[in-house]
Parts: sequence; structure tokens; C-alpha cells
Amino acid sequence: MLEDQVASVRDIDDSMKLAYGHPMGPFETADLVGLDTRLRNLESLYHTTGDTKWLPPKALREMVNHGYTGDQTRRNGSKGGYYEYFSIER
Repeated sequence: MLEDQVASVRDIDDSMKLAYGHPMGPFETADLVGLDTRLRNLESLYHTTGDTKWLPPKALREMVNHGYTGDQTRRNGSKGGYYEYFSIER
């Protein structure tokens, strides 16, 4: 949805919190876990299964390559996560 520009990072996170009662949206969760970790997990799933549904999103790969690996308070040297990369106020 993000890459197809159907919804923004905030829209997706807010929708998951409001509609499903999740305490955090998927992008907030990814920032907390670490984007580099998320990228490695997806790459492993893709290589193991060969299923294209596990191909990492282009934006995720680009973010990690540019030093955006997640929550700066938990990830030393990170420039931030989705919210910082897309310049969105939390």
C-alpha cells in the first residue's frame, strides 16, 4: 500500500491501531524491531521458499542501505525508521 501510494505510513499505522486495536502499527513495530532485521528475515523467507510474496519492499532495502535501521534509541548509529525516512511527525 505504501509503495503503491495508496496510503501513507501514518495512515497504515493508524488504521491498524483503530480497526484492529493493535497497540502499534506495522511501521512502528518494524522501527522497534529493526529494519535491518526485518530485511534479513524477508530475504531469508524469499530464498527459502522462492515465493515472491516474501520479496522485501524496495523502500525497505533503500532505507537500510541509507542507514535507516529503526528506532534511534534502540539501534546505535541509525538515522531513524519509517517516520524519519518519510519525514513524518509521530
